[in-house]
Amino acid sequence: MNKHEIIAKSDFVITLGTMLSNNKEEYRDSIIESIAKTNAKFVYMHPIDNIDIKLYYTQFIKYEVGSEEGICALLLDSFVKNSDEKIQSFINDLDLGYISAESSAGEEEFEEAYEESKECSFKTLIIGDDIIEHDRVENIIKLLAVIKKYSDLNVVVLNDELENKINSCETLDLEDIEELKSYNGTLLYRLIDDEQNDILSCSQTFANIAKVQDNDEIYINFAGEKIKRVLIVDDKLNGTVSVAKVSNCESELFKGYRYKQVKIEKVDA
Repeated sequence: MNKHEIIAKSDFVITLGTMLSNNKEEYRDSIIESIAKTNAKFVYMHPIDNIDIKLYYTQFIKYEVGSEEGICALLLDSFVKNSDEKIQSFINDLDLGYISAESSAGEEEFEEAYEESKECSFKTLIIGDDIIEHDRVENIIKLLAVIKKYSDLNVVVLNDELENKINSCETLDLEDIEELKSYNGTLLYRLIDDEQNDILSCSQTFANIAKVQDNDEIYINFAGEKIKRVLIVDDKLNGTVSVAKVSNCESELFKGYRYKQVKIEKVDA
């Protein structure tokens, strides 16, 4: 089966690191197909709620920007029940309370997801592109390789290169979960889209913090660069993470990890 067929056949789907929008909409459609065919339970995990799929998910686990390694550890604890002694020792030593607090994702949320999955027979974990440039991607790859090997989740990885790294991972010597880097203030999320536009979409909360208004021309300041865009307040968004559609990653702002801490400045302020 290809990736779409696996997703469409699933009766439990959990996603990590993708908004399932723009160039990933085909995977969203496969999830919707699984709901129609099997009445699938759908758990959506991301720092940004996607209102377009709100009708479809049965649970939303919102986590802090940058905490994907911790989220993988919480998945490991929840879904890996039969592993070797070394992996079980690693799981037993996890400080779940600390990881949960740092990632702002409750242990009970993962317990709820696991309980939902117990009634299901074909379960799938979808891994999105947010993981690729994470500072801790090498340990995340190991964590996902363990989940793939020792859980009953089908691991569907949307990026082929990342998928190959997980599939070929033979060294499962897991490292301690690193302390979460702080992402404060106004943040930008890079959303890959073939049709890049000159808009920065954000919530009213973001606009208030940045002291700008809907339809203002702004500069996004990052690492000495100034990128001009038009700020659009989108009532589908909330919180302090804005969204920029990008077709290429030539600017430093759009390289590396998908989230950046930025400063917003009104043009001609």
